[in-house]
Amino acid sequence: MEAPQNPAGAFVAEEDYGPSRRAEFIAGIDKAPTALRAAVAGLSEEQLDVRYRNWTIRQIVHHLADSHVNSYIRFKWTLTEDQPTIKAYDEGRWAALEDSRRGPIQPALALLEGLHARWVELLRSLTEQQFARAFTHPETGKSVSLNAALCYYAWHCRHHTAQITWLREQHGWL
Repeated sequence: MEAPQNPAGAFVAEEDYGPSRRAEFIAGIDKAPTALRAAVAGLSEEQLDVRYRNWTIRQIVHHLADSHVNSYIRFKWTLTEDQPTIKAYDEGRWAALEDSRRGPIQPALALLEGLHARWVELLRSLTEQQFARAFTHPETGKSVSLNAALCYYAWHCRHHTAQITWLREQHGWL
């Protein structure tokens, strides 16, 4: 069976939402490292190298750490600069680097746990006005508010963790 593109469901962009929805997104960011750690618990080195579409489980774990480090920095830039143009990166090329293809996942999991703890602390401190601040994405030229970015990254956590969970279910690695 071919792996679905979005096992956690397609991304639905939300930008204009209230405090209760924001709290849900922040809770998702908060719980994401624990959910990811549970999704990879007990997997062997061989299992970590099984592909989900284009990337292995190992690469997905490293991608989450890489992507979320970039997002955290984008939030900080947006809060401290006026409409900054963020630095884009080629996630496929990052995932193809040796550390992502062969490196142990424990450091990436630890990085994600520490990073999300800092990110959640930051997110919970922001005002409505701060969430309305935006950055410019250089590849699209679009303005992206922190509200929109928060919505995306809450989904991004679920998306990649669901890919790993789907593989576990398909292979009977429960």
